[in-house]
Parts: sequence; C-alpha cells; structure tokens
Amino acid sequence: MAQAEDIVRIGLLGAGNVGAQVARTLVEERELISARVGTPVKLIGVAVRDPEAPRDWKIPGELLTTDAEALVDEADLIVELIGGYEPAGALIERALRRGAAVVTGNKALLATRGAELDAIAAETGAVLRYEASVGGAIPILRPIEESLSGDRITKIMGIVNGTTNYILDQMDTTGAAFGDALAEAQKLGYAEADPTADVEGHDAAAKAAILGTLAFHAPFTLDEVYCEGISQVTADDIEAAAASGYVIKLLAIAEKHDDGAVLRVHPTLLPRTHPLASVRGAFNAVFVVAENAGELMFYGQGAGGKPTSSAIMGDVVATARRLRASVAETPTVPAGAHLPALPIERATTQYYIDMQVADREGVIAEIAQVLADHHVSIESMRQPGSVSVEGEVESGESVGAQVQIVTHLALEKDLDATVKQLKSLDVVKSVTSVLRVEVGK
Repeated sequence: MAQAEDIVRIGLLGAGNVGAQVARTLVEERELISARVGTPVKLIGVAVRDPEAPRDWKIPGELLTTDAEALVDEADLIVELIGGYEPAGALIERALRRGAAVVTGNKALLATRGAELDAIAAETGAVLRYEASVGGAIPILRPIEESLSGDRITKIMGIVNGTTNYILDQMDTTGAAFGDALAEAQKLGYAEADPTADVEGHDAAAKAAILGTLAFHAPFTLDEVYCEGISQVTADDIEAAAASGYVIKLLAIAEKHDDGAVLRVHPTLLPRTHPLASVRGAFNAVFVVAENAGELMFYGQGAGGKPTSSAIMGDVVATARRLRASVAETPTVPAGAHLPALPIERATTQYYIDMQVADREGVIAEIAQVLADHHVSIESMRQPGSVSVEGEVESGESVGAQVQIVTHLALEKDLDATVKQLKSLDVVKSVTSVLRVEVGK
C-alpha cells in the first residue's frame, strides 16, 4: 500500500476504446490527477496483446508491455479493462492477493465472481472498485455504497444497456421494425456485430446482479437473474403500448422482499409519465427507491470510451486517495450476509396481454372470469378493432376481435397461470403478446 510520500504506481491492463482514454488521462492530466489525490500518481505500464495495434490515442511506446503478470506484480493500483473472464479474473485475483488495489469495469466477471473477489480483497486489505461496470459514466455504485448506506433500498429499476434502449427508442419514435433499428444501432457503433449479449438481456442481467448485491448487501450472481431480451418485441407491441400511453423499455429490476430478493430483466411497459420513460437513445438511467430518501434517479451516458473512462477515473482517484491514507477497504458484501434470490414467480407485477378472440357475445365475460379465478383484476381494457382470424371462414366466422388488457398488480405465478388458461379457451384464437408493466415504485 502506498504511503503519503510515495508515488501511486498504476498499471493498466487493456488499451481498447476505454483503456486508451484512461491512458491518455493518466498521462496528459497527471498533474491534475495527482493534485486531486494528494500525492503523485504515475502510469507505469499498459499491458496489451499487440503493441503495434492502432489505438484511439497513441500510447507512448515505453509504457507498452505484453507481460501483464509482471505489471500486476509491480503496480500499487491495477486498472483492468481487458474484459471477459480470463485472463482478467486471474490477473485481478493475483493483484488482490498481493494487496494491490484493483479498479475494473468487468461486469461479466463481477456478476459471476464478485463475492469471491470481494472476499479476497477483504482478506488481504486490498481495494476493489467497479463503478464503470454499471451505467457507463453514471455515478450509481458509489451513491448506493456511500450516500445511501444509512438508508434501506427496497427497489432498483434501471435502463442499463444503451444498445437496447436505442433500438426500442427508434421503434417507438420512428416506427422502425426491430431488425432495422438493430442494423442502425450497429451502423452507429452502439451494437456489436454479434449483438446477442445486448438484445437477449445478458449484459443487463450482469448489471442487475451487481446492483442487487450492492443495494441489498448480499451476494447475487448472474444465474440468479431472470432474463428475457427484446428480440421478440414487435412494431405492433410498440404501437399498442403507445396507444395506451406506455413506452417499452428493457429494465433491470432488483426488488427486495422480506425473505429474499427477485432480480429480473425483461421488456417492460412504462407509463410515459414515469421518469425512466423519457430516457432516449443510447442513454442509461437508474431509478432507486429507498425507505427514507424516497425516489431517486441517476441519468447519463451509458457507453463509449470517454463516458466509461470517466467512471474508471473516478474510481482511480478515490482508490489512490485511500491508498495514500492507508485506510482499509470495507467489504461490499458483509461476511455472512445472506438474502436468497427468489424465483420470478415471487415478483409482483402487472401484465399487458394482447389477444385475438372470437367476435361474439360473452367473450369478454369469459375472459374476465378466468382472471377472477386466478385473483387477477383488470385495470384497463382496449378493443382496437376487428382482425382477420385465419381458418375460421368455414364456421362462418371470418373476423375476430382484438382485446388488450392491462391487469392490476398480482403475483407473477398467478398472472402466468392466467395466461396459460386464456390460451386454452376456445374463444381465444391467439395470445399475441404478453409483457410486464411497471407503473411506479
């Protein structure tokens, strides 16, 4: 650990878009960063696979190295921006076990090994920080850990993936189909060539695990997060939501119950009056509900080299200050903390159900009875108009009706049972869409 008169030696692992920006800041703004820390800081090396590869900022050649392990063994503070599970995991563990501090934005690793790495840091007195793992430039993890540490957080809802928010926003504002909006996101650099991790919700699920762990002071992992992506959201869903005063967003939700917590990621209908509904393009936002503070929202750039490097540098300065003061880090998850992850069936939600039904007397009453049998009540119902019903001409019934229902709050298990029974009714030709609804805290 660095003493007050020492230089804090920083080693950077990885020099992609974010890494190059961090290297630039540490070199060009060294005096400013040192002044903010209160002691000199120095970037002593940048570990890369290919020193000759082109980068957003030309890193001085004397800083580049291919020996990541040697750099880890020399530095006081390691900034890990390689990403993925390995070799990032092994290098972070190596640093922590020798007592070096680590700053990382590696959400996938933290969502699977976060509790383990926290325990290693606690054992050796090392510092482990990861503000950039959720929400890019948005300062959300430190406020949860510090500003709200004396409060009790009951729920977090977040738009934490800029790719999916851009796609859904394009579908909502321009009427674009999912495929066209995805192609535009890829063209603009918001989506990868393989967008699976984003559009299927895996990226957001990793962030939900991290948010739940910090908010509820108990370890949660990626495999404990219920996950649905947006690839099945259609232009018809977007249009129907808009007609009812809603917008569809992919939300990461962590909600505390008396006996556990439900962590979930899925497309969600939000009233257009909700603060999260106004989050446009590739921006991110996290909505926090606490017992005393009430409702809070954190909003900002969710991706990109510069925004993410801002979060990384915030952690670097805070960590370097802690090293200078020789203050031991408080573990994120207290030893022995336990709050089980509950299945999605324990969530309390509302449902939007879109159905094609027979256009005849008594249909609505039959549908309403199914909901009542499962203790689910109707908040609102729309009948946009007649629709063609394939295969019904022989029976003399060439058209059907479209019915869209929004339920009141109910247990997910009751809502799921309701939908299953609706699908079995003779009068229901098809259930074309089922989406969850969040209207407030």
